Amino acid sequence: THPGFNPRPACFYYFSWESLIGLTLLWEAFSEFDEDLSDIERAVYLLSAGQDVQGTSVIANLPFLMRQNPTETLRRVLPKVREALHVAGVEMQLTAAMSFLTILQDESVSIHAYTHSFLQVILLHLEHRDTGVSNAWLETLLSVIEVLPKETLRHEILNPLVSKAQLSQTVQSRLVSCKILGKLTNKFDAHTIKREILPLVKSLCQDVEYEVRSCMCRQLENIAQGIGTELTKSVVLPELIELSRDEGSSVRLAAFETLVNLLDIFDTDDRSQTILPLVKSFCEKSFKADESILISLSFHLGKLCHGLYGIFTPDQHLRFLEFYKKLCTLGLQQENGHNENQIPPQILEQEKKYISVRKNCAYNFPAMIVFVDPKNFHMELYSTFFCLCHDPEVPVRYTIAICFYEVSKLLNSGVYLIHKELITLLQDESLEVLDALIDHLPEILELMSTGGESSVQENKLSSLPDLIPALTAAEQRAAASLKWRTHEKLLQKYACLPHVISSDQIYYRFLQRMFTIMMTNNVLPVQKAASRTLCIFLRYNRKQEQRHEVIQKLIEQLGQGKSYWNRLRFLDTCEFIIEIFSKSFFCKYFFLPAIELTHDPVANVRMKLCYLLPKVKSTLKIPADKHLLQQLEMCVRKLLCQEKDKDVLAIVKRVSITLAFQKKFYEKDLLDQEKEREELLLLEMEQLEKEKQQNDGRPMSDKMFEKKRRDTKTPTQSLPKNIPISVPGPSSVTPSTSKEIKKSKLIRSQSFNNQAFHAKYGNLEKCASKSSTTGYTTSVSGLGKTSVLSLTDDSFRTRNASSVPSSFSPNTPLPSTSRGTGNSVDPKSSGSKDTQPRKATLKSRKSNP
Repeated sequence: THPGFNPRPACFYYFSWESLIGLTLLWEAFSEFDEDLSDIERAVYLLSAGQDVQGTSVIANLPFLMRQNPTETLRRVLPKVREALHVAGVEMQLTAAMSFLTILQDESVSIHAYTHSFLQVILLHLEHRDTGVSNAWLETLLSVIEVLPKETLRHEILNPLVSKAQLSQTVQSRLVSCKILGKLTNKFDAHTIKREILPLVKSLCQDVEYEVRSCMCRQLENIAQGIGTELTKSVVLPELIELSRDEGSSVRLAAFETLVNLLDIFDTDDRSQTILPLVKSFCEKSFKADESILISLSFHLGKLCHGLYGIFTPDQHLRFLEFYKKLCTLGLQQENGHNENQIPPQILEQEKKYISVRKNCAYNFPAMIVFVDPKNFHMELYSTFFCLCHDPEVPVRYTIAICFYEVSKLLNSGVYLIHKELITLLQDESLEVLDALIDHLPEILELMSTGGESSVQENKLSSLPDLIPALTAAEQRAAASLKWRTHEKLLQKYACLPHVISSDQIYYRFLQRMFTIMMTNNVLPVQKAASRTLCIFLRYNRKQEQRHEVIQKLIEQLGQGKSYWNRLRFLDTCEFIIEIFSKSFFCKYFFLPAIELTHDPVANVRMKLCYLLPKVKSTLKIPADKHLLQQLEMCVRKLLCQEKDKDVLAIVKRVSITLAFQKKFYEKDLLDQEKEREELLLLEMEQLEKEKQQNDGRPMSDKMFEKKRRDTKTPTQSLPKNIPISVPGPSSVTPSTSKEIKKSKLIRSQSFNNQAFHAKYGNLEKCASKSSTTGYTTSVSGLGKTSVLSLTDDSFRTRNASSVPSSFSPNTPLPSTSRGTGNSVDPKSSGSKDTQPRKATLKSRKSNP
C-alpha cells in the first residue's frame, strides 16, 4: 500500500497491542463470571487469575471498595494487592500509589488501620528501580507523614532512615532520605531534631554525590523553618555557605535559591556580613558560569533586592541596578540579522536561555521600581521598560504586559510616562501580548485618566491621541484571528470606555462596530459580549438624538430583522437592557417590540422569548403599567391556545406558572430608582450642556458631568425605609422633591416633545409613543371580547395607570410555523426568508385631547 497509509482503526492509536490483548482477556474473564459474584469476590478473582490490565483495574477501584466494604477489602483484597505489586509493572505501581493516596484522603479507615495495612507496602516500594514509580510512592509517603502520630513516625520512618542515609546505600535511597528528612523536621521537638535529624542532614550535605548534596540543600529551607532562628544560624547557615562554594553548579544554584528564600529568617548582621558578600560573588561569577544560573538569578533578583534593601550602600545599590539593566538586554547585542539556519545549535540554545533571563527580568520589573523608588523611574528605569516593551521575543513582551497594571499602580502620578508603551503593547503583532494586557485594561485606563496632579488631570488622555486608533485596531486584529476568546474578552473590557473617553468618541468610533459584530460575527459569545458592551455605551451616552438612533437600529435591524439569528440577538440585548437600565426605560422602548416576537415564525425565537418573559414581567410597575401587563397576559394566552410546537408549548406552560406566582423585591426597586435617577440626570446634563454652549460656546466636560453625577447621587442605603415599592406618579411627589421633578419635566418636555426628530426616527416614535396615545381600541381574537383602555405618558420616569396600550390587530394571524413541519425555517440562511416585518399592525382611533 501507499507508504503514508495506516490500515489500523482509530482506536489503535490509543492502545498498544499488549493493552488490546489485555482488554480482550478482561472481557473474556468478565464473560465467565457468575452474575452472583460480589465486587469483593470479583476483585479477588481478577487479582489471582487475571492479566496485568485486569489487576490494574481492580487496584484503581480499590478506594471504591474501601468505601463500600472496608473490612472485607482489607481482609481479602489487600493481601492479593501486595502479592501482585511484587511483580507488577510500572502502570500498576503508579496506579497503586495513587489509590493508596486516595484512600488516605477519603479517610475510609482510621489512621491506625491505615498504618497497619498500607504503610509497609509504601515503604517497601520507595526504592523502585523506576524513578517515576519511586517518586510516586514518595509523594504518597510524604502525605502520610502529615497525619501519622509521632511514635509511629519515630519507629517506622525515622529509625530506619538512619541506615538508609548512609553512604553504603544507593544514590536513590539517599535522595529519598533527603526528602523525608525535610518533611519530618516539623513533626518533632527541637531536642529530637538536634540529636537525631541534624546529624543526618549534615552527613547528606557532605555526600560524595552532587545530586544528593543538591537535594539536601533544597530541603534546608523546610528544615530551617522547623528548627527556629537560633539553630538555623548555627547549623543551617554554615552548611549553606559551604554549599554555595561547591564545585557542582547545581549545588551552588540550590544554595543560592535557598539563601534567597530564607532571607526573612536572618537578621541585619547576618545579611550584611554573610549573605550580601555571597550574593555579590554569585552575581559577579554568573556571566562566566552556566546560563541556567543566570536564569535563576534573574528570577529571584526582585526578592533578593527587596530582602537586602536596607543594607545596601549607595554604591552597592547602583551596582545591583546596573546588573539588572544588563540582564534586561542580555543577548540582544548578538542579534545581527543572521540566518537561523546558519547558527550552531549551541548558540541557539544559549539564545533561548537569554530569552528566559529577559522574561524573568520583565517579571521582576515592579519589584525593581520599588527598589529605585517610583520618583526615580524616569531617570533610572524608563529606558529599560522601553526595551522590554519592544523586545523582539513574544514571551518577554507577554510578561511585561502582565505586569503593566502593577507598574501603573506603582507610578501613580507618573503613569503618564508610560502612555506610549501602552499604545505599543495594544498594537503588538502577537495576540498573546494583547490578551495579557487586556486582563487589567479597565484599571489601567482608569489610572491613566484619573491619576496624577490636579493641574494636569484634565489632559491625561487628551495627550494620548493614539489611544482610540490603537483600541480599534486591537479589536479588529482580534476579530480577524481565530482566537475568539481573546476577542470576547476584549469586547467585555471595552465596557469601561464610557468612564475614560467621551460619549461622542464612543458613538463615532465604537458603537457602529458593536452593531457590525452583532450582525455579522459567527461566534455567539462574541456577539453577546458586543451586545452587552453596546448596551453600556447606550447607558452612558449623553446625547438624546444618538440614543434614539441606537434604539431605532436595535429595534429595526435586530428585533425586526429578516434573519431569525438577529431576532435571537435582539432578545439577548433585551436581557442586557433589563439588567443595565431602569424598568421605565425598558418598558418605554423595548417592552412591546420584545413581546411582539411571540408571533415569530421561528420556534427557537418564540422559545427564547418564553424563557425571557419572567424578566420582562419584572420590569412592570403596577398599577402604572397595568396596560402592559394586559398585553403580556394576552400574548401568553395566545401562545397557550395557538402554539403548535410541542417544545415551545411545554415551556409556555411552565413559564406561565412562574409568571402567576412572580413576586417583587424591594431591594431591586431601590436599585431601579437609582438607575432611573441617573437616566434623568443624563437628560438634565444634556440640557445644561446645550445652555452652556449657547452662553459661551464651551461644551461641558466629562469631568464636570461625573462631578455633577456624584454630587446628586443618592446612595441606596440612605433612602428612607418607607419608600414605596413602585415609583410614584406626579400626584404623589413629596414637597421636598417637587421642584426637582418640575425641572426634570421641563427638561424632558424640551427633550422629548419640542424637538423635531428626523424621519428616520419614525418607527422609534411609534414604539416610544405608543404609551402616549389616548384612544386605542384593543380587539383580541380568540378571547371573545373587546376592551377599551386609555393611556397618557407624561414623563420618562412614570407612566399613569389610566393610560392606553397599543394592541395587536385581530387581522394579524398568529404564525403556526413549527420546527417539526416541512415549513420550518432553516438556521440563519432560511431565517432570512421571513420577509414580513416583526411589528404587529396597530389599529387606533385618536380621541380629542
